[in-house]
This record gives sequence, structure tokens and C-alpha cells, in this order.
Amino acid sequence: MILDVLENARRYLDLHKGFAKAIDFLSRPDLQELPAAKYEIDGDRVYAMVSREPGRRKEDALLETHEKYIDIQLVLAGTDEMGWKPKSLCKQPAGEYDHATDMQFFADEPDAWLATQSGAFVIFFPEDAHMPLISSGQLHKVVVKVAVTPG
Repeated sequence: MILDVLENARRYLDLHKGFAKAIDFLSRPDLQELPAAKYEIDGDRVYAMVSREPGRRKEDALLETHEKYIDIQLVLAGTDEMGWKPKSLCKQPAGEYDHATDMQFFADEPDAWLATQSGAFVIFFPEDAHMPLISSGQLHKVVVKVAVTPG
């Protein structure tokens, strides 16, 4: 898991060959104006989802993990109090892994909370269970999905 601000995003380009396209998208000058939708960047290898939605309460959320994709979650407005826990320490699965959605949920409590403000991003790898969209207000976010195996 990595927490940083967008100005430093290029420091992480060497971690994965798909990160360059992801960070180029996140650096678009019109990013704030994009409507909520899915945006293809490099087929199903790299794509983005822009959302504007109300946050949820911690007690209404579950930790989630992905096997096929790395998440780069950038907050554009609001503060997302994202929860985090190593997947290896999650002991309370809330269902099986769903191959179609690339998601598995866990009812465990996060080990840490990340107050992610506007202009900050978090990179969640498959080893990172995370609980996004925790906020008492409205959130405007971009989540870029980068395939673990670039294909």
C-alpha cells in the first residue's frame, strides 16, 4: 500500500509497466470536469472509474480485495477515510472470491485508517485489503484499475 500526493506519483512508475498510462490519466488537466463514468485507457489492462457519491459509515462497509487488479484511488474532493489491513491477516471472509467482479470481501476490522484528502492517492495491491468510500460527506474520486499481469 502506498499513500502519497499526485505531484509525487511519477516516483512509482517503475513498480509496474501499466502505471505510466494510469498516472498520465490522473494528470489530465480536465480530470475534475470528467463526468462519472468508466474510461478505457488501455483496454481491460488499464481503465478508470470516475465517481461522485456520498460516503458511507465504517460500520456499513467491508474490507475488499482484488486478485487481478491494482487500485490507484485518487481523491478529487472530500476526505476518504480508507481502511487498510494486510490480506494475509484477514480471517473473516464475507463470501468467496468473485472472479467476475474481481472482489472478495472480509468482515475484519481495518488495522489502519488513511485520511486521504483531495489531491492524495492510495495504491492498493492484491495483498492489501481496503475499505474505501468512508466519509460523512460527498466524495469525488477516480479509481484506476491496473491489471496485475499486463497481458
